[in-house]
Amino acid sequence: MKNSYRSIEINCAKNTHEEVFKLITKNKLAKIIDIPCGFGAFIKRLNDAGYSNVFGLDIQNILKFKFSNFLTGSMNEKLPIASNSFDCVVCIDGIEHIDEQFQFIREIKRILINQGELIISTPNISSLGSRWRWFLSGHHNKCKAPLDENNPNPLHHIGMMSFQELRYILHSNGFRISNISSNRIKPVNYLFVVFLPLIILYTALAYKRSSKRDGNKKINKEIFYSMLSPNVLFGESLIIKAIKK
Repeated sequence: MKNSYRSIEINCAKNTHEEVFKLITKNKLAKIIDIPCGFGAFIKRLNDAGYSNVFGLDIQNILKFKFSNFLTGSMNEKLPIASNSFDCVVCIDGIEHIDEQFQFIREIKRILINQGELIISTPNISSLGSRWRWFLSGHHNKCKAPLDENNPNPLHHIGMMSFQELRYILHSNGFRISNISSNRIKPVNYLFVVFLPLIILYTALAYKRSSKRDGNKKINKEIFYSMLSPNVLFGESLIIKAIKK
């Protein structure tokens, strides 16, 4: 256990690593980078599973083991990586911590090969439970109280993103979503299913009006059904796999 990834602290919601790992390419020779890599738990998991070409990037090296493929860089700036050089990028609970989200996704597109994969997770503020919390308090899940503006730091969730916002940032920058997953669905979240008929009706009417006005019927239909999927409605975290087109 001492040398296993399970011995390294994991700073994300339960089961997130397990679900992300399921989406990773099965090619053990694929060139993969974990951004931000934190203590290195997911890097170690990939190494333990036989992936031999793994890298990690973060603003500072806080890895809990010796690792030669570490790169220092900021998600808010140009990444110190050559273009078209990676098969897969993993970003576990990172994008909600930065303010240059569009720039980051463009950088990911730049460093990925054509048909390269991005697997990204973030707290699911599109879930019915998070929407209910917002209605009551003005705060979403995973950001339940005001951020400490007197002590800003990289751990703050300054850029929480809904599913449709994440889809927009990906699809408008050369990616296409191929899989929508979640780390887990807590049984208590099914209590909010009572609101589902009203949500379906209201959303359908809003999207219909938008389709007539903007001519985006096909896109709205795709988003509508994605928004009504169990992983989006009830999942704790969103886990998205997108392909560079």
